[in-house]
Amino acid sequence: MAAISTFVFTRPVTFVTGNAKKLEEVQAILGPSIPFQSLKLDLPELQGEPEEISKEKAHLAAREVNGPVLVEDTCLCFNALNGLPGPYIKWFLQKIGHEGLNNLLKAYDDKSAHALCIFSLALGPNTDPVTFFGKTEGKIVPARGPPDFGWDPIFQPDGYEQTYAEMLKEEKNRISHRSKALDMVKSHFSAAKYVFHIN
Repeated sequence: MAAISTFVFTRPVTFVTGNAKKLEEVQAILGPSIPFQSLKLDLPELQGEPEEISKEKAHLAAREVNGPVLVEDTCLCFNALNGLPGPYIKWFLQKIGHEGLNNLLKAYDDKSAHALCIFSLALGPNTDPVTFFGKTEGKIVPARGPPDFGWDPIFQPDGYEQTYAEMLKEEKNRISHRSKALDMVKSHFSAAKYVFHIN
């Protein structure tokens, strides 16, 4: 019987991020299930649809490290604005802050939004990235809670009275867009039966 070929990792997956809070969340959610290391890379800021951006970033990162990478893109999508700021939320937040993001919706009754997380896994520089999506519905509210992690203070998930920023870390990590996407990453690794031979 022919052996089934499977991908063998000879080193940990490189998770590309320079954000300590994001890394902390990913470590808490993944635990020891997937051997990974983090690395900050200065990748170009891309434009386009969220999945295209994520896949291209994975391509670029895999080329840069010449090995397996996991990249993450997070979007905050206001329904009244047809999905904007979306993948550009980081820049909106830097320029106008939490109050400015609330002001974008002042003219609209609809304050609903969703948080979207996309992880892309590239096994190497010459492979097509695989993408994983996680989505949490909620609404945009005036900032509440510690302002130390992005737009968490203005996003209140449906079914909760607290913003992401006000929640206990464990609770947020149970229901967040990031945890939903990472659950899919874990399922993929499990189903693909990847082998790790890391010295």
